[in-house]
Amino acid sequence: MKIIILSRSEYIYSTARLLEEAEDCGHDIEMIDPLRCKLLMQEKSPQVLIEGDDLGKIDAIIPRIGTTFTHYGAAVIRQYEMMNIFTTLNSNALLRSRDKLRSLQLLSREGINFPKTLYFSPDIEWNIEEIIDYMGGTPIVVKTLEGTQGLGVMLLDSKMAAISTIEALQGLKTKFIVQEFIEEAKGVDIRVFIINNKVVAAMQRNGKTGDFRSNIHRGGTGELVKLTPKEEAVALKACRTMGLKIAGVDLIRSKRGPLILEVNSSPGLEGIEGVTDINIAREIIKYVEFGVNNHPLKFNRNNG
Repeated sequence: MKIIILSRSEYIYSTARLLEEAEDCGHDIEMIDPLRCKLLMQEKSPQVLIEGDDLGKIDAIIPRIGTTFTHYGAAVIRQYEMMNIFTTLNSNALLRSRDKLRSLQLLSREGINFPKTLYFSPDIEWNIEEIIDYMGGTPIVVKTLEGTQGLGVMLLDSKMAAISTIEALQGLKTKFIVQEFIEEAKGVDIRVFIINNKVVAAMQRNGKTGDFRSNIHRGGTGELVKLTPKEEAVALKACRTMGLKIAGVDLIRSKRGPLILEVNSSPGLEGIEGVTDINIAREIIKYVEFGVNNHPLKFNRNNG
């Protein structure tokens, strides 16, 4: 089977692991930088060109799209979708999951709980004290609408800090949301790794001392955790709501039950494989094999 990984570098842990496991399974696998893809559109014969060449018959792609090139990455995925090639990540699902505001609107529609959130136009001056009151007072959390691995996330523990930060973001015309702070979570969240509507691994992430963010990339630590049936059900429902087949769902435990923080469409493997000792990369390759063999357009593709 010929598999393409769309990634910026083969030295990224997740990409390297997928390359390794696919090769161990006997597949022909290659990493392609999505930004080096040229999209040739013509009647009934769309193509993806790499350095001017067509890569020939491809069975599947595994997109690992970074946040800084989400829209072009989605366009590359969409081109492969037009070519009837199986993908582990749908282009619309990628765009949906990367839009924090849209994600929360979809979760809300499906009755999935998350921290109370407020969004408002950055082009209008608002009564910031009133905004803080909507959240039940300080501390509050402010998140820019574009950001990953904890970047663009701020805990503002006083009214003065909240006012000055929100005024600064408004002055920069930055799009952001304001969320309630869940104090009982104590800087701890849970990453649930889902493949094809099945939880394959979960870990608890603890923020480093003095940091409420629990991202391992920000210096946090991970440990094994056992999910409750409700936590597993909520994580699976959030993944389905985003239209994702592979996802890292982040949730926190609160007095009112599990709350979803984020649904990540390109979850990293390094932290969770190390903590759980589960070969998640192999599970992804197994899903690719299943997906290709059960792709509804498989026979049409192979026959021309």
